[in-house]
Amino acid sequence: MSEALEPSRLHALGAAAALMPWPLPREPDEAVCQQAARVIDALLVRVARGRGAIDVAIGEALDELTVGDRKSRLGYSNIGDYAREVLGIAASTAYKMGRLARKLRERPLLRAAVRAGEVSIRAAEAVLPKALGEEEAKWVELARIGTVRGLKAAAKKGPGALDENATDDEKWGPIRARVSPEQRALADEAMEVARKLVGAAESRWKLLEALCDEYVGGHAPPDFLGGPDELVAARREELDGLKEWLEQESEQWAFLDEPDAVAAPVLSDDDVTDIARLDEGLRRLAKLRERWDEVFGHLALLLRSADGPRRLGFASFQHYTTERLGMAVRSVEQRIALERDLYELPKLREAMRAGRVSYEKARLIAREADQGSVEALIQRAEKVPCIDLRRELEDKEQAQLCARGEFEVWAPYRISGLVAFAFGAARKAAGRWIRTGECLARIAAHFLEVWKPVVERRGTPSRRILERDRGLCRVPGCSRAADHAHHIRFRSAGGSDDPSNQISLCAALHLHGVHMGWIRVTGTAPDGLSWELGIAAPRREGRAMAAGREG
Repeated sequence: MSEALEPSRLHALGAAAALMPWPLPREPDEAVCQQAARVIDALLVRVARGRGAIDVAIGEALDELTVGDRKSRLGYSNIGDYAREVLGIAASTAYKMGRLARKLRERPLLRAAVRAGEVSIRAAEAVLPKALGEEEAKWVELARIGTVRGLKAAAKKGPGALDENATDDEKWGPIRARVSPEQRALADEAMEVARKLVGAAESRWKLLEALCDEYVGGHAPPDFLGGPDELVAARREELDGLKEWLEQESEQWAFLDEPDAVAAPVLSDDDVTDIARLDEGLRRLAKLRERWDEVFGHLALLLRSADGPRRLGFASFQHYTTERLGMAVRSVEQRIALERDLYELPKLREAMRAGRVSYEKARLIAREADQGSVEALIQRAEKVPCIDLRRELEDKEQAQLCARGEFEVWAPYRISGLVAFAFGAARKAAGRWIRTGECLARIAAHFLEVWKPVVERRGTPSRRILERDRGLCRVPGCSRAADHAHHIRFRSAGGSDDPSNQISLCAALHLHGVHMGWIRVTGTAPDGLSWELGIAAPRREGRAMAAGREG
């Protein structure tokens, strides 16, 4: 382990951070506020570098987990599900970690610089398209000394130009409509039909996107097509100019304390090649990440509340997180939001420290809980996989929205544009201005007219099993849609076609998990099942199961 990641180092940083309690006291003296911001920053950047080094190591180990059938042998179809359920790391974060590790393997000089802590993850992402072959050494040197903004600007020029959407944080927000009970029922029915077409495990915004795409494809576009996007682009250009000016004025914040680089911890060759040891190493790294993350969350909340980025000479909080911490602003904002909730819900913090709930489960609970309900939610979270907890809470939230006469979907900013376009097309088709609820109802009705007859023709016995299970793979922790109806007791062993003997599984875990012997299920479907994941069945037995038994 890197010396900078030793427990004594974290203890010292945590003790220093604890001297600044939340909430910070009011301070009218600007000089004192400036000094406080610099002290918090000095601690925060050290913790961020330690946490970043751990993330590099986790990313490399997760990439190793994608080799061969290693995921299936642990009972998972993808590294996102494994990371969420076992490590307490968001699936999207795990995928980004793994992708970066894979790309760095093709760029040995850049990989060495990132592993040594000399180049941040954000800087490495900025130069990935250019740091290849004979050009790699030059771009690695630029990444060591340049700002992320400057690196992105340079990488956008010439062959292999940077795709800005690949590295920028995507903006998300709510899409809302006031709906009557009839309009809500129509929208819900259309979303369910879309779920059967697009995928049972897809997010609600993906389903809404399908509805709007279908409507836009069959109707005339609205008369008004421009304006807002151009304004957003102009504001971005102005902000980029401000960032560049601040970077030059501050000489890239040379007045701020600059800590030593932190090298990523290294898993041994034996840890990487042996599946059980790889799993153990990932769990160990995740626990280390959790300890660093707790200190990070406290300091990030303090700096944000103290308006630290402005006082330190940054154009925005995103500018600070990107350039100073080398992290995505969305990740830092999510951690700050959780930290604020943990101060309001001390029982949830205690549960995290005791290992009762993971970081991902805590984020879900914090959005729903209050002082009276937090313990019940913690107890529920201990009993179910994270993906099931999320679905339960989403169902509860949708029921509450329905009772209030509201329709809401959180979606990327670009989807908001599509929805606005579709609403405009609905108003043009109506020949008058209509409310958002009626726009949504017209879009839903059109989708049902086109696709409901197609879905209703799919009435096979297997389809009925999948519909009973909401079209989802029922292996604990799996986020995928189901593809097959699996016979719990194989038909060759006397199992019947009764629905109680069938359960919905995704193809990956059905073929490479259950039939290779790494997953075992017994009991009665759908609610009386017992699952064993990652069992160490000999491979020859697994092959016999796949070849000689039906599912």
